[in-house]
Amino acid sequence: MISIANALHLMLSFGMFIVTFIGIVVAIINLSNKK
Repeated sequence: MISIANALHLMLSFGMFIVTFIGIVVAIINLSNKK
């Protein structure tokens, strides 16, 4: 059974991964549009 603290930590880590991934994708799109 997963504790609430572990669940929140997992969600926070996953959320940070999603935000970082989206940021990288947006940066790539912006660089591609500038060419």
